[in-house]
Amino acid sequence: MDSKIQNSSSQPHQTLAPPLSSKPLLIDLLTPFPEMPSSILDSSILKKAQTRGVVIIRIQNLRNWATDRHRTVDDTPYGGGPGMVMKIEPIHRALQDLRNPSSLVICPSPQGAQFNQQKATILARHPHLIFLCGHYEGIDQRVLDHLVDEEISIGDYVLTNGVLASLVIIDAIVRLLPGALGDELSASQDSFQNGLLDYPHYTRPANYNGWQVPSVLLSGNHAAIAAWRYQQALERTRHLRPDLLEKQSPSIPLQSVFHSTSNPPSSI
Repeated sequence: MDSKIQNSSSQPHQTLAPPLSSKPLLIDLLTPFPEMPSSILDSSILKKAQTRGVVIIRIQNLRNWATDRHRTVDDTPYGGGPGMVMKIEPIHRALQDLRNPSSLVICPSPQGAQFNQQKATILARHPHLIFLCGHYEGIDQRVLDHLVDEEISIGDYVLTNGVLASLVIIDAIVRLLPGALGDELSASQDSFQNGLLDYPHYTRPANYNGWQVPSVLLSGNHAAIAAWRYQQALERTRHLRPDLLEKQSPSIPLQSVFHSTSNPPSSI
């Protein structure tokens, strides 16, 4: 049985993630089109998380590991057919340089396991993630068989490249890291984090065109607000995603999950 490439001193890769580390998460994004992810990674929460030292995200140009004059990373498929296939040699050389015993190599792929919030939580505990971004018609199957740890799908549809799918996964992971968000409760109250969809959110003004903010949110009664939020999340999940309730019976501490630490906006 063939094993995936490893550092000569490493042990076989462990599937269970370690606890969250105080060290920043290291993410390598390996792609032949390094200009694509820059604008996303330099915006909003992802930019702030990098600035705060919560995560280090490195864009790696796969062409740097090509050896020919044209820096070729693809070739025509054996057996004929449309499109081009990403070559194994530059990918192998790149992973040999980037990978260490604690690395997890991920390839976004339609045939991968479905990505969800639980998977994001698991991946957030790994110290080093390498995203191999597919392009063209596909990747040489030997890469997936011998060099990749996990294939992950973000849905039953096809994108033009793996950078887009990788960015979706990375964003979901980074927001779970301590210090990534301005309010540490934000991630814990996200949809799916506790088996339910999120509850509705409102802000000022309390009355707009006759559309009123629910009065309980203006009451200052935190216990009543927590109970209302739980009920809203439960009803929203039952109506829109009943499959989530079939998977588990949510038992959620109202005060710890739905209780806001800040005062709700007063009526204006």
